[in-house]
Amino acid sequence: MTEGTTSAVEVEVEPGAESGEGLVARLEREGDIAADYLEGLLDIADLDGDIDMDVEGDRALVSIVGEGDDRTLQRLVGQDGEVLEALQELTRLAVHRETGERSRLMLDVAGFRARKRSELAALGAEAAEQVRSSGEQVKLRPMTPFERKVVHDAVAAAGLRSESEGEEPQRCVVVLPS
Repeated sequence: MTEGTTSAVEVEVEPGAESGEGLVARLEREGDIAADYLEGLLDIADLDGDIDMDVEGDRALVSIVGEGDDRTLQRLVGQDGEVLEALQELTRLAVHRETGERSRLMLDVAGFRARKRSELAALGAEAAEQVRSSGEQVKLRPMTPFERKVVHDAVAAAGLRSESEGEEPQRCVVVLPS
């Protein structure tokens, strides 16, 4: 290149790629839409709860928290989180209806997912330690996609590999020796 000339640099951007600020803004909008939807549901069900919103990584996190006694919100969790899973899917559909885009929004009610996440992280770490000491793979009980993700993350943090096997609803995590 000679002095006084400039060169144009072409930058290819993957379709759907967003800047960090654009992603955060989109996720905050998802959280706002979800909060409006959930507030309407709480009103219909005559339940008291506050909505907290956050962004973690590439997900909007929305939590319904109770004031003092969370037992009334337990109806929104159901047995082993079944109602919570359904409510999360309905909330994702409400966001999709407004934005036209698929949402990976994560919903928590009364701290259920936070407690479950801690238990599953401990289970993943424990399984990793068992595999490390025995040298044999360990197959865990069937889990939901959320549960498997938490366990995979815990196993990776412990320095081992894991994979999912089987078909829903019997899909489970297998922790493998290194």
